[in-house]
Amino acid sequence: MNILLLGSGGREHAFAWKMLQSNKCSKLFVAPGNAGTASIATNVAMNPNDFFAVKEFVLNSNIEMVVVGPEDPLVNGIYDFFKNDDLLTQIPVIGPSKLGAQLEGSKEFAKEFLVKHNIPTARYQSFTKDTVEAGCEFLTTLNAPYVLKADGLAAGKGVLILNDLAEAQQELKNMLVDAKFGDASSKVVIEEFLDGIELSCFVLTDGKSYKLLPTAKDYKRIGEGDQGLNTGGMGAVSPVPFADAEFMKKIEERIVIPTVNGFQSDNIEYKGFVFIGLIKVGDDPFVIEYNVRMGDPETEVVLPRLKSDLVELFQAVGAQKLDEVSFEIDERAATTVMVVSGGYPEDYEKNKVITGLEYVTDSIVFHAGTALKDNEIVSNGGRVLAFTSYADNFEDALKKSYSSIEKVKFDGMYFRKDIGFDLK
Repeated sequence: MNILLLGSGGREHAFAWKMLQSNKCSKLFVAPGNAGTASIATNVAMNPNDFFAVKEFVLNSNIEMVVVGPEDPLVNGIYDFFKNDDLLTQIPVIGPSKLGAQLEGSKEFAKEFLVKHNIPTARYQSFTKDTVEAGCEFLTTLNAPYVLKADGLAAGKGVLILNDLAEAQQELKNMLVDAKFGDASSKVVIEEFLDGIELSCFVLTDGKSYKLLPTAKDYKRIGEGDQGLNTGGMGAVSPVPFADAEFMKKIEERIVIPTVNGFQSDNIEYKGFVFIGLIKVGDDPFVIEYNVRMGDPETEVVLPRLKSDLVELFQAVGAQKLDEVSFEIDERAATTVMVVSGGYPEDYEKNKVITGLEYVTDSIVFHAGTALKDNEIVSNGGRVLAFTSYADNFEDALKKSYSSIEKVKFDGMYFRKDIGFDLK
C-alpha cells in the first residue's frame, strides 16, 4: 500500500525506517520530511496542518493510510477531518480523534480524565487571569518546588519548576496576565511536585485493545547532570532498568488499562499511540502527563526494539483488530544520543555542512533537523542527528553511539556525554 507519514523530525525518520521494513508498504511519502527520510522515501513539500492540501495529495497519490507523527495535526483534528469526508473516510489515520488529542492539547483535560478514572497523578488546580490571585494563594498551600504548566501546546516549553514561592507567583502572573506562552498559557495548571525518577511508557491502542511498547527514559536538559535549559530531548535509553516486572504490572493495571477503558467509557475515538509520562515515587507509578503521539527521541529507541511488522500493527489499529496480531520485542537494549546545533535550545545557526555520515557502521543515524542543499546534507534545526545503537546492555549500546558520533562533524555540534548517568 501507499502510505503518507506526516512530520519532519527524528521520530518520523525512525517511523519511515521501520515501516519500510514491511512488505505491506509499497511506497512511502513523508511530508515534509528531512534529508534522512529523503534517502529512503519520497519527501513531499507540504504542511501537515494544511488538511485540504493533505486531502488533495492523498487522493491524487492513491494513499491508503496516513500516519501522523507530531501532535499539532492531531490536536487540530486531522482524524475527524478524514472521518467526516466521504472521499477520505475509508482511509485509516493513525492517531486519535480531536477529542482524544485533548489529552495533550489541554493539561486541564488530561488531569480531569486522570482524576475521573482514578489514575494516580499529582494534586492540582487550574487558573485563568481572572483567578490569578487565587492561584497565588493555592501556591502557598504547596511545598516547594512549584510546578506551573501552560494548559495548551507550548512546543515543550510550557512547564516551569521553581523553588521560590515569590518567583512562582510572579511567573504565574507572567503566564496568565502577560501571556508568556501566548494562548497556550491563557489557563495554567498548578501541580503538586512529585519527587522521584521519570520514565516514559508507550501504548499502541485501537481504542479497545492495546499493545505495550518498550519503556524508555529520555534526558531533557541541555547540560550534563540534567542541568540547564529544557530541550526537546538529548538522548534516550530503552528499556528502563528500574522498570522491573513488578513495577510494569503496576503501570499496566493502575494506568494503562484504566486509560484505555476510559476512552471507551468517555466515547473517545482513539486509534494511535499514547505516550504516558510517568514518575516512580517510592515503588509506585504516577502520571505526569499524556502525549498523544510517540516521543522524540524515545521513538529512536522504542521502534528499533520492535520486531513485529509496524504496518501490520497499524492496519490492525485501523480495523480495531489489534488483539489479533502478534507482537514481539527485541530483548537487546537500545540507546540514542542526540547531536544538536551550537546555541540550542536558544539561538542557533542552520546550514552547517555535515560530514562523515558514511563512516558510521555500528549505529543507525536518524535525521532530526537536516536538509539537502546543493547535494550536501546540512543542519536545519536545533536537534540535528540521533545516533541509535543496540547492545546487550545500555552501557555498551551508549559506547557504540558515542563512538559513532566521533566520526561525524559539523560546525558547532554539541551532545551530552552522560546519557544514562542516573541509571548506573
